Amino acid sequence: MIILSKICDLHTHSIFSDGTFTPEETIDLAIETGLSAVALTDHNTVAGLSRFISYAKNKAIDVVPGIEFTTGYNGQELHILGLFVKPDSFDVITDYVKSADRLKDKSNTDLIINLNSNGYDINYQEIKSATPGGKVNRAHIAAELLKKGYVESIEKAFKTILSPQHGWYKPPERLSALKTIELIKELGAVPVWAHPLINMNYEECDAFLPIAKEHGLAGIETVYSLYNEEDSAFAKKMCEKYNLLQSGGSDFHGTVKPDISLGKGKGSLEIPYEFYEKLRETAE
Repeated sequence: MIILSKICDLHTHSIFSDGTFTPEETIDLAIETGLSAVALTDHNTVAGLSRFISYAKNKAIDVVPGIEFTTGYNGQELHILGLFVKPDSFDVITDYVKSADRLKDKSNTDLIINLNSNGYDINYQEIKSATPGGKVNRAHIAAELLKKGYVESIEKAFKTILSPQHGWYKPPERLSALKTIELIKELGAVPVWAHPLINMNYEECDAFLPIAKEHGLAGIETVYSLYNEEDSAFAKKMCEKYNLLQSGGSDFHGTVKPDISLGKGKGSLEIPYEFYEKLRETAE
């Protein structure tokens, strides 16, 4: 394989949240794909990072231990990445997300009860037992609904019966976006806002960024699988306006999102290795 320029992927998921690849398989695929650096950023957990770091030793790739926190700001769900997470902070992060885990579990349980009451035969304990660490989100429930033939696709499930607007799913209270950014910085990692334009429009994004910057935000994703050219251009403009670093990721989940490939997104994604280098310098 001939690689014309060094590229990376700074946003991926494994079996330790809602992906289908192990940390080791993610590294192997990243090398096979020709990436020079790859991050593991599972949702609200660092459980897979020790394996990720260990397996990468003596491999021809740079790896970034990370996490994707699900947070809230003014009633909106925002995802904040912590990149270059240090092993000595794993316990602190695990303690930090415990309260959110309990609220998430209550939300999941209520959702399953509503589904069962309306004729959907799925078992929450079975879903939990099949998930490393027992951490379940709506993607796992959607996958179970798909497996049992209740929905045509995971995307369809999210747009219909698992949507808050449908009435069966009530989002849990979330971690504070600003406090999470502060914690990531305090722990010596790099706070990056994941796919901001998926969660907010341009005006909302522009209003939130200076506030987030004051609390320690270091960068935002300017290259992302679901962005169009206009989105990427706007995100880059925001980085220039607020002196933020650029990041990017495929948001790879494996077979549950078959249209999203590691490092390539929907086929044309290209995240410069320079993003990794500048973020690493900030962490150091």
